[in-house]
Amino acid sequence: MKKTVVIFGVIFALLTVNIFAGGNRQSGTPQTQASSQTYELAFITDIGSIDDGSFNQGSWEGVVRFGTEYGISYKHYQSEHQSNDARLSAIDNAVKGGAKLIIASGYLFEVPIHRAQDIYPFIRFILIDSIPNNGNMAGGRPSYKTGDNTVSVLYAEDQAGFLAGYAAVADGYRQLGFIGGVANSSVIRFGYGFIQGAEYAAQELGLTPGSIAINYHYSGQFTATPQIQSLAASWYNTGVEVIFACGGAVGSSVMAAAEQTGGKVIGVDIDQSGESAAVITSAMKMLQSSVYDSIAAFYSGRFPGGQTLVFHAANNGVGLPMDTSRFRTFNKTGYDSIYRRLSNGAIPRIEAIDAYGNPSIVPVSMVRITEM
Repeated sequence: MKKTVVIFGVIFALLTVNIFAGGNRQSGTPQTQASSQTYELAFITDIGSIDDGSFNQGSWEGVVRFGTEYGISYKHYQSEHQSNDARLSAIDNAVKGGAKLIIASGYLFEVPIHRAQDIYPFIRFILIDSIPNNGNMAGGRPSYKTGDNTVSVLYAEDQAGFLAGYAAVADGYRQLGFIGGVANSSVIRFGYGFIQGAEYAAQELGLTPGSIAINYHYSGQFTATPQIQSLAASWYNTGVEVIFACGGAVGSSVMAAAEQTGGKVIGVDIDQSGESAAVITSAMKMLQSSVYDSIAAFYSGRFPGGQTLVFHAANNGVGLPMDTSRFRTFNKTGYDSIYRRLSNGAIPRIEAIDAYGNPSIVPVSMVRITEM
């Protein structure tokens, strides 16, 4: 890994007038153009869809927005099955399809992009939510490499989770739940931040130690299942008021349970208020804008190859969608206040995480955590 950059927004003021002056504007409609059409922008997912209402969709919308605004052709490619070879094959298909810039979504592309950046040195890559590595865990960690033709884009999920946990407690909720997907670093950080935010709000409110309860569970997948819906429903029926659903399509199962029982949900990655009336807010990564801006850097001739860009509170890379949130008492004034403290460093970030996502490493006194 080369350099880590923690500022990003300023460099994209360069996306002003006529970046593509004189270019041939196309319709930008994905996958509907003639079969002979090549696609400059390629968005690649694993087996997850681009209409998951979460991470993939938010990233894809950044591609669609840019391609549509500037007449750049784009296409979604999906690996046929769960393997690094299948993901590399999808990348190869994108290259054969005329891709100049490939955006890959999620941690499962760490190893494929690590390989592809050397196989295709003339192609530029943006890896969302991870850093390319060789996948070799010898010595406890793989070897990382972000090539000069690659940019890694990361997010401070712990800060987004913090805001969600803080807002929930500030809004009067005391019985909380967290249902994550696969316990990867992003999901773990969301959960840790959620605990930290709930703890911070409880201390600020002067609550008694142990007054906030959090049920905690990793489902081990990013798909909606009857089992997750049943688990969420059982939590709601035994007193949990709101569940932070942090696992892509896992959220659909939690939302279904909430609608059946009258419970509430905190969404993840993008504003999920439109998915269900049970969603009170969402712990957002500004996926659409960060993907859009990363593509803009490429077309502006300022592609920050070899760098890792981190989006956090200080550069408005994470947040809650206050305009669509359904809080009872928590308001914009309270949100702006806690956001300022988070962005100026007054509230320290959680840096260390347990490899298995053990929530007990988050220091708490107000919060009782029950792992399930």
